[in-house]
Amino acid sequence: MRKATLCFLVRKADKGPEVLLAMKKRGFGRGKWNGIGGKVRVGETVEDAARREITEEIGVEVAGLQKVALLTFYFIRPKCDPNWNQEVHVFLATSWGGEPEESVEMEPRWYAYRDVPYEQMWADDRIWLPRVLQGERINGVFTFSDVETIVHQEITPRDG
Repeated sequence: MRKATLCFLVRKADKGPEVLLAMKKRGFGRGKWNGIGGKVRVGETVEDAARREITEEIGVEVAGLQKVALLTFYFIRPKCDPNWNQEVHVFLATSWGGEPEESVEMEPRWYAYRDVPYEQMWADDRIWLPRVLQGERINGVFTFSDVETIVHQEITPRDG
């Protein structure tokens, strides 16, 4: 199963905590808000892949990553590409160098936790992301019958 990463930059703001989301401008997930991430290359650790993707997609270098979730996604219908099945390692970052900038792939924007646009994100995000932003560490399994319809979900606490 393909391994991938997803990272959310978070910061404290005057009106409460904020999370950086980015609009995917091309490829799989185009038109959706999400964290920053992508595929893990052969010989690369998931942490190194997360750092590389963040730098490539929004131009910042993270100082530290906190692993907060491991999510497994299955797509089961014939119209779904089996390459969509993936194990996604999710990180939060609270320290980085540089300012997030738009790239050919992503358009970043800060959101207050209460204003996260879940209706413009993947269907599973509204299930697990609020929990992660509130400090939970989780493992999740999501099975989709197509790119929008979840037919099974399971979330359990994550150790460490």
